[in-house]
Order: sequence, then C-alpha cells, then structure tokens
Amino acid sequence: MKRVCIACGVVAGILMTAPLFAQGQSLKAKAQNVAEIPYESVPNFLKFPPNLYLGEGIGVATNSKGHVFAYTRSGDTRLFEFDQTGVFVREIGAGLYGFTFAHAVRVDKDDNIWTVDEGSNTVIKFNPAGRVTMVIGRRPDAVDELVAMSGQGSAPHPNKPYSFSRPTDVGWDAQGNIFVTDGYGDDRVVKFDKNGRFIKSAGTAGNGPAQLRLPHTMAMDAAGNIYIGDRSNARVNVWDNDLNPKAIYDQVGSPWAVCISPGPHQYLFVSNSMPDSGDSRNAPVTGEIYKMELDGTILGRFGKAGKALKEFSTVHEIDCRNPNELFVSEITDWRVQKILLRAQPMKSSGGK
Repeated sequence: MKRVCIACGVVAGILMTAPLFAQGQSLKAKAQNVAEIPYESVPNFLKFPPNLYLGEGIGVATNSKGHVFAYTRSGDTRLFEFDQTGVFVREIGAGLYGFTFAHAVRVDKDDNIWTVDEGSNTVIKFNPAGRVTMVIGRRPDAVDELVAMSGQGSAPHPNKPYSFSRPTDVGWDAQGNIFVTDGYGDDRVVKFDKNGRFIKSAGTAGNGPAQLRLPHTMAMDAAGNIYIGDRSNARVNVWDNDLNPKAIYDQVGSPWAVCISPGPHQYLFVSNSMPDSGDSRNAPVTGEIYKMELDGTILGRFGKAGKALKEFSTVHEIDCRNPNELFVSEITDWRVQKILLRAQPMKSSGGK
C-alpha cells in the first residue's frame, strides 16, 4: 500500500503536487497481490411489505439495536427502517420537503438518524423517534434551480457557511462536532459545532494535498481524523480534526464508499466501484471492497462486479458497525446486501 506523508512532501521521488492520474483515465486499483477475504451474502435479508419496493440503493446504516436504515431513490426519495432480522418497521420522513435526491444516511452514537440529500442541499437530523431536530443547509427555491438547468451555465458554487452545493456525507467527532463533505459543487469539507454553528471549511477543486475532486464519502476515526473518499482523484484523503491534510491512500481505486468500524481496533473499508471515467459504459467495471488498517495498510479485499449474490453493482454506501457483518447499498442493482466476512489468518499487503 503506498502511503503518502503530507509532512514529508516527497515519497519515492514523487512530489505531492504531481497529478495522480490523467483526466479520464480508468481508476483501477493499483494494489497487487492482495489477500482475498472469504465472505457470504445473506439472501433477501430486507423483507418489504406488499407493494413497497427499494429503488436505487443509495444509503444504508444501522443503529445500536441492529436496526437497518435504507435510503433510496425511487419515485420519491424515501427512508425505510427494518429491525435486526430484516423485517420492515416503518418509513421515516414521508413527504419531507428536504427529501428530493438521496445521497447518504448515517446514525450517530445516540441513535439519531442523519440524511444527506444532494438534491435539496440539506443535512437533516432525526431523533430516534423519527422527528426532525436539526436542518443544516437550505433547499434551493424553484427560481434558483433554473440557473442550474442545462443550457443555463453550470450550477452555482456558493461555498458559504450554511449553503451546500450537492453535499454527499456526514460524520461526527467525540465532541459532537459535525463534518459534511460538500460534495459535487464545492469540493470541500465543512465543520460545524454540535448545534450546527459553522466553524470552518477547507478544500478547493484540484489534486493537491488539501484539494479534492468530488469528495463523495467520508468516515471518522476515534481520534477525530477524517477519511475522505476523493472519488475523482482516485484516493482517500486523511485530514485531521482541524481540516489539515495528513496522508493520502491512492492504491485502492475510486472510493465511492468508505466506512470505519467502531471499537478499540478500528478498520477502514473502501469500495472501489464503477470508475469515474467519461463514459462508464465503455470503462472497466469494478466491484471490490478493501479492508484496511487506519494507517493505509491493506489487509485484504473481497467482491467482484456483478448482480448476483456476493457480487457488487456500484456500492454507494457501507455500514460497518460490526466489522465482520457489513451492509452495502448498491445503486445499479437496487438493493442492500448483508455481507458476512469469514475469519482467516490474513497477511497484510503492502500493495506491491
């Protein structure tokens, strides 16, 4: 696994400011000879009532009880809850003004449910009862949305404290500070306090150490460091709690989804999904998920592209509350899979 130390500036003779890849290049993983992790998929784990269906599998998260939350794009953006056995419990936020184009769902340590909606430019906090308790951002008015229509120029890039431009994910540190990847339009990370008050933001478009190109996903470790899935740069950027760059992991392809498990020994999971090239129909399709140490060491990988059980079709979010029991949501196969990793003596790989 190649790890780039920001403080060092140069690794193996490669300057940190050098481009990581040519524009439009296939974003295959660079890692070689990575151990395969045995795993199983639980068939038909989520059990829907009659006449209710999952659309695109956009987000998945679990709470402390093992309940599963699926955030989906179908006729409308919808949020469903299932119990620990996969039985449908309820829908949350039906008809909510902030639900227009789902992107991520997360559950915090207090079992509050947070949704990130790319279409409404909002991050919404629900309490465990399903009531809205906080909204960060603001849905554009209809007249403002006209500016972003095809033929009217590109979407505005506000880069303002409380305005997002297609945000993608949310996370928290031990103090309750809120971090948002913002996202398709602003190429930055924003930090708020626990009450939603703006603290700072960092990041601009580019491929330098403190730059991003489509921060698509994020996760936080126990120390408050941020692991950003810098999708179009084909790397995971590690920033500290004050949004300063620390390291770059660029061996595992295009990170559409990242997750960090809780507990005394935390693991980083990274999904290398369909490459972010100009025409995905003609690009090699990938579907593997990597298990890593927080320092970037690759422990193993599992999965391949496809639509059968144990195959992945554009993984968009991973839940790893239990590092041996993952939930993955898939856009192009309209599903959520429950994945069981099998124990094995794994030899770490340096990606060489």
